[in-house]
Amino acid sequence: MPASTMDEPVPVTRSVESLYPDANIPAQQERWQNLIAQFKEKYGRKPTFVARSPGRVNLIGEHVDYSLYEVLPMAIAADVLIAVAITDGHENSKEDDTVILMHNVNPRKHQGSELTVPPMGLAEIDATKHEWTNYFKAGFNGAVGLLRKEDPNFSPRNMEILVDGNVPAGGGLSSSAAFVCASALAVLRANGRQPVKKKELVELAIVSERAVGVNSGGMDQSASVFSVKGDALSVSFSPELHAEAVPFPKLEPPITFMIAQSFVTSDKHVTAPRCYNLRVVECTLAAEMMAKKLGLELHEDSGPLGRSLRGLQHAYYSGGKSSENPSASLGDPSTSYKKQLETMLSMVSEILDKEDGYTREEIVAALSSSVSALEEKYMTKFPVDAVRFMLGKRARHVFSEALRVIAFKELLQVPDSTNRPDILPSLGNLMNETQKSCREVYECSCPEIDQLCTIAKGAGAYGSRLTGAGWGGCTVHLVPKDKVDDVRKAWIEKYYHAREPDISKEKLQEAVIVSEPGQGSVV
Repeated sequence: MPASTMDEPVPVTRSVESLYPDANIPAQQERWQNLIAQFKEKYGRKPTFVARSPGRVNLIGEHVDYSLYEVLPMAIAADVLIAVAITDGHENSKEDDTVILMHNVNPRKHQGSELTVPPMGLAEIDATKHEWTNYFKAGFNGAVGLLRKEDPNFSPRNMEILVDGNVPAGGGLSSSAAFVCASALAVLRANGRQPVKKKELVELAIVSERAVGVNSGGMDQSASVFSVKGDALSVSFSPELHAEAVPFPKLEPPITFMIAQSFVTSDKHVTAPRCYNLRVVECTLAAEMMAKKLGLELHEDSGPLGRSLRGLQHAYYSGGKSSENPSASLGDPSTSYKKQLETMLSMVSEILDKEDGYTREEIVAALSSSVSALEEKYMTKFPVDAVRFMLGKRARHVFSEALRVIAFKELLQVPDSTNRPDILPSLGNLMNETQKSCREVYECSCPEIDQLCTIAKGAGAYGSRLTGAGWGGCTVHLVPKDKVDDVRKAWIEKYYHAREPDISKEKLQEAVIVSEPGQGSVV
């Protein structure tokens, strides 16, 4: 049985070697030593501790977490490190203020600053400004908020921090979630929280990242914190957050994942109004529209906007009656979860039948509302930029992707998998179906992503798809171990050199990662 990691504390370790694949250890040892040396040079003392949270790659379950459906990510070796010292105070600061000095190992790119927080206050975040320190502030506020629930008079301690992150920004590997999780962990630890429970860290980080302007669903934070080295992670969100490790089956050839950067930067905090946040709003409105036409009442849930497609499914199969047609029969609560999803998917084309999408006016007419009320409820906190809302297409992707996650997980858990040569091709086919849906139905791919996937499959990959928010970023590929070099060479020749003939050796090394499931957050 898969093991839940939710209630465990964040591990404390003194061993860098326990955190990374063997091939990465020498470079990581040098990186950690450099972090500590720079900290001592900057602040005149060694750090008290280092908080670490990794990026992640999502194997399957794309753009379904904020609709509260299950996902299957794994942590990667790339991570955010925050070295921390606790101090008594700083010159020129008021005695009761909290002062945090924030610096980065790359000061030319990420300028340092000083954060001053008044008594009982929180850090001010301007989400319109894309500053690296916003992510620390978001984690700080989440941690302080948690500690003040337990002690209303809590005042955070002064800190000196130095940050080193090597998760590519805008690459679809959740650099922002890694930063927020590491920041919250650093603040909790610095203020005496020992141990830090994984679940409380994830829950506060999910809410905290929304402060920098993105309707995050929870997968990224869960993968960053809960992951166990060597395993995939199954994360579900309904009726509450739940995570459990899913071991990879022992196969020959072994399961190997490759990650390739498109070098098309898609920073969801910048493009959110017309991309990521728009999809969150479209999925929420799809749930509202389907519920209205089925005569269902949706109850508040943990979706970013308080309603979700998972909530719609639950309402349909709760054993109640339709307010629109009391004599009509709704879903039988005893129906299997998989069959429920299949039924929901089949209803989408009947209920949300406008293939060219819906205008605001059409949506409010169906919901018996007004445009101003619609915008106030769904488009104010996280603004969107759209004329038409593609509700049917978005709901179709979510329900079909939720079914693919079930199938993928079942394949990983097949008993006696060594006698099943079809498992790897079957897993690959599911990944290919996800990419097709992301490209044609959810419309979150891009030509460069499609090209990387086509090249990989032509060189022997079983399955290829985008990972992360999309619109650029990274791709993930299931590749037979004996085809890894072939796939890498094909990308270099047909994609990287074709796009950038003078691409540097260093950039090529960053472009492709042969990935092993990594360790989640540690101190």
